[in-house]
Amino acid sequence: MALNKNALIRYKTIDKCLQNNFRQWTLDNLINACSDALYEYEGRAINVSKRTIQLDIQMMRSDKLGYNAPIVVYNKKFYKYEDEDYSITNIPLNENDMNVLSETVEMLKQFKDFSLFSELGGIIQRLEDKVYTEKTDQSAIIHLDKNEKLKGLEHLDVLYQSIIKRMVLKIKYQSFKAREASEVIFHPYILKEFNNRWFLIGRPGKEAKKPIVTFALDRILCIDYDTSITYKNNNFNGDEYYRDVIGVTVSNNRAERIQLWVDKKNAPYVITKPFHRSQRIIKKTEDGVIFNIFVQINFELERLILGFGDSIEVIKPKRLRDRMKLKLEKAAGFYKDFGEKRSQSYK
Repeated sequence: MALNKNALIRYKTIDKCLQNNFRQWTLDNLINACSDALYEYEGRAINVSKRTIQLDIQMMRSDKLGYNAPIVVYNKKFYKYEDEDYSITNIPLNENDMNVLSETVEMLKQFKDFSLFSELGGIIQRLEDKVYTEKTDQSAIIHLDKNEKLKGLEHLDVLYQSIIKRMVLKIKYQSFKAREASEVIFHPYILKEFNNRWFLIGRPGKEAKKPIVTFALDRILCIDYDTSITYKNNNFNGDEYYRDVIGVTVSNNRAERIQLWVDKKNAPYVITKPFHRSQRIIKKTEDGVIFNIFVQINFELERLILGFGDSIEVIKPKRLRDRMKLKLEKAAGFYKDFGEKRSQSYK
């Protein structure tokens, strides 16, 4: 059955609304939500009538699209999913969907060797694996490292669209250090994923003259738009901004040469999966490998080094070497007498 784009946007919006069990949804609420979503995607006001939403709900309840959505009305005016875990995004793919996906995968595989599509390899394999598991009802062959309980992922699409359409945001954000949330005017530039978490990078303030800020999506409480403010990108280049950085924390200090030694047992892991694109092997010794990277010293770099435990050593710079030494001494202290007493108190 052919569907137009606006109808799909409305179905998706109604679905998101009804998944939110912390709010009661009247027909007028759903009309307003769909109107806002269409304005966001189209950049213009589109009239959504009461009759349109009623027909959408009827269509979602039916099996014409395979949704069979358990939408019920309670107190004669509020809509909700009878099954609180239901979502139209969770329904299995039908045969037609599978055929389209199969054709798409085959088409993409023809281009994977071109330099322009060099990053598609993993995506194509994931798609192919998804098609295979759906068709054969077998368990997945490709298992991705993911955190399904991670908060904030519901904001991804809204933020992506706001960046594409150059929209200024009003973000309610609460950092781990803040006692209360605060509302921030924000000019979004890019989305970045690191270590299974997503981050929004941009500039706060109406004029976007303040330094670049990084917001973790799991700390964003809600998002709105401010169409009265002109979006300003200030020629931000994400590739340039993160060129000398591991992770997402930009220290605004100059990048410097970090020299490290890793033991022979772990050297292959570092060689085959470099710390950073600037990594260069300096010397191979009998007991390991000495290598350099050229990056800013930040939290993520320290975490990466600490993750190798006793198999790695910072040679220089001295301040980073001293910092790692202090951290390791503190960690070792947890396993001395005091640590033993603390472990006893948990029994």
